[in-house]
Amino acid sequence: MDNAKDKGLSSAPMETWENVAAASAGNIPALSVLVPVHNEAQNIAGLIGEIRAALDQLLAYEIIYVDDGSTDNTYGELLKAARECRNLRIVRHRNNCGQSTALCTAVKAARADLVVTLDGDGQNDPADIPKLWARSSEAGSAEYLVICGYRRRRQDTLVKKFSSRIANGFRQFILKDATPDTGCGIKLFRRTAFLELPYFDHMHRFLPALFLRQGGKAISVEVNHRPRTRGESHYGMANRLWIGLVDTFGVAWLQRRIKHAKIVEEKNNES
Repeated sequence: MDNAKDKGLSSAPMETWENVAAASAGNIPALSVLVPVHNEAQNIAGLIGEIRAALDQLLAYEIIYVDDGSTDNTYGELLKAARECRNLRIVRHRNNCGQSTALCTAVKAARADLVVTLDGDGQNDPADIPKLWARSSEAGSAEYLVICGYRRRRQDTLVKKFSSRIANGFRQFILKDATPDTGCGIKLFRRTAFLELPYFDHMHRFLPALFLRQGGKAISVEVNHRPRTRGESHYGMANRLWIGLVDTFGVAWLQRRIKHAKIVEEKNNES
């Protein structure tokens, strides 16, 4: 993420944002809703409408879409939506970099301290965002806290359910991340805490384990899950199950090598 050209980010991303809500830069939102997308033109308008319905009367928020190198009309649909939704911000990648990189771009662009993520395919229900928001308030102000959605009643194909069940069971056994459904796209956490996590491709699948590695806490909240009704899935057995199993060993390696320093004294020249 440090090298924008290597990762396919625009060299001047601020110039690619349309109808940026930051025109009123003094009004910092309470929540940033982050939606990475790749070729989801058919789902843009409907999902943004649902986000607005869930949050308009609840709190001040912004929506940040990262168009991760889409080759369909995703960007055009986002521009159309921005004419009606003034707190929608759009960032574009030159090429497809993957969900984790798109998520990092969105987090860096966010202005709120708390952020919530959604998959762009419409399977996550924005009506669950207030539930995660309320749970985070109940949990206090812990820096490394992640609230994770739990799709107890998944509306997916048998192949997806089977691969996720294997991956989740294996991940929990190796990482002890206390999370039954780490692959659920809806999560809420602090922006600053996320930016201190180690970045790697596919890291979005391991956020609970990475937050726990920092000494934090992961809480799961049951959420609604819906079948995909428009567009095509970008994940299958090859890039969901097998890559996830291999990456689990990498995260376990990271877990074993972190050290938490406890500062007992700090002095400066003025003291």
